[in-house]
Amino acid sequence: METNNAVQLVMISHDRKRVTLDLDEPLNLELVDKLSGGAPATGQLTFTDNRLISPEQRAKAWILINEIAKWQGEGRNSPEVEATMKQLAINEHAEITGQFSLSNCSVTTARLFIETLLTFCFENDVPFATKVWDAISNDYFAQKKCLEHRECVICRRRAQYAHVETVGMGMNRKKIDHSKHRFMALCAVHHSEQHTIGINTFIAKYHIKPISLDYEELVKLGIMQRGTAYYFEEQNLEENAKNETR
Repeated sequence: METNNAVQLVMISHDRKRVTLDLDEPLNLELVDKLSGGAPATGQLTFTDNRLISPEQRAKAWILINEIAKWQGEGRNSPEVEATMKQLAINEHAEITGQFSLSNCSVTTARLFIETLLTFCFENDVPFATKVWDAISNDYFAQKKCLEHRECVICRRRAQYAHVETVGMGMNRKKIDHSKHRFMALCAVHHSEQHTIGINTFIAKYHIKPISLDYEELVKLGIMQRGTAYYFEEQNLEENAKNETR
């Protein structure tokens, strides 16, 4: 049970921690009291994404749909594959509340749909043509999936994690806050090339956008141990608290 009211943002305080809202209908205080169980009422504020899908997002979605269709032995622009993948996205993402069209869906829906397509491709080893992979490998989620599945972001061969920022020779990597670094998944060949030609030249050559990872992702990928991640996270929280009080 929950209470849903369409709202419009009216005012935001100077510190951006208090907002004034206009509701489309009076708030059901009895229901709010019942749901809160006597505790202070809490909720979550979400905003509707009114931005329309970009041409780049639409192109990426159809590229992936067609690669899945080819893998399944279907023709291009297969309505069956499109419908199946859309339903999978709806099932996986609560933010997608119903059927949608790639002609006019929101930027958020398009992003989540592309994430669903990429996840399906990686989990089912759907092969990509070289030109197809070149078109999507820059996508943040594609980079993240390469790290998760240890596939080179350039050639999709077996990969290792590569730091963008120099870690330092002889440093104990168990004592490094890896959240301060950016990563990419590179096979041995491309990792060697990165060190040979230099990181900036390498990134420019392959048009790569390395990504940062939070502590949960770093632990999941085995880059940091949970205890180490917890230590650095606490250190950062304490430092931020000190800065706010200055």
